[in-house]
Amino acid sequence: MSSRAEPKFVKYLLIFVALVFFGLFIVLPLICVFDNALAQGLRFYLKTLQDPDALAAMRMTMTVALVAVPLNLVFGVAASWAIAKFDFKGKGLLLSLIDLPLSVSPVIAGFIFVLLFGAQGYLGPWLIAHNIRIIFAVPGIILATIFVTFPMVARELIPIMRSQGNEEEEAAITLGASGWKTFWLISVPNIRFGVLYGIILCNARAMGEFGAVSVVSGHIRGLTNTLPLHVEILYNEYQTVAAFAAASVLALLAILTLIAKTAIEATIHSGQRQG
Repeated sequence: MSSRAEPKFVKYLLIFVALVFFGLFIVLPLICVFDNALAQGLRFYLKTLQDPDALAAMRMTMTVALVAVPLNLVFGVAASWAIAKFDFKGKGLLLSLIDLPLSVSPVIAGFIFVLLFGAQGYLGPWLIAHNIRIIFAVPGIILATIFVTFPMVARELIPIMRSQGNEEEEAAITLGASGWKTFWLISVPNIRFGVLYGIILCNARAMGEFGAVSVVSGHIRGLTNTLPLHVEILYNEYQTVAAFAAASVLALLAILTLIAKTAIEATIHSGQRQG
């Protein structure tokens, strides 16, 4: 037997343990969510999702994601391009700032925005004087979501760009290509799967964010509630079935995200094998 080979019983034991954990922590919770969501029948389930507050929460969640994800995409591509391709002063600081949302609690991040833009915050009096509302309004929710999803795209692209090196870009520039042409025709095709992967992760985090959004939203029904906040309100009001029905939408979005992630990874591995 090779020194790297393991006995068959070890392999099967590890597979069994992995499947048990997968069943207990992934499959079983999903079954519970959909079982409770459909506890009063499909008609009640659909009626719950058609409730005006539920529809408003879904629209708010989609609106925030549609704003936060493109902005983080632009920043992530620009930051990863700068970090991976160039040396400049403050490069380490930029990397630290990208990682900052990963080390700060989302609730703390929400409180920071309240201290900055709230009525009693540093910029609060000026905002009130100019009739600009950020906290307990849509702009605050978007800002909080952008902050917590800040690293998602950049952290996916930086390792990819570093591993690719600068040879192709330098060759294109030597042959007379402009900076923009080099970027769009050489760099972007090489990172397209990383970009898609980063978008998927960023979108999943944006739609499921709770802590920071909970602090800055004000929990105003029909106006500032996202879908996770709507689930919390229903559960606190002992509308358990309705809460699970709303949660099932988030679960479906998570499943779709996982499917998209798996499809992208399969495409990447297929391309690597063909290469």
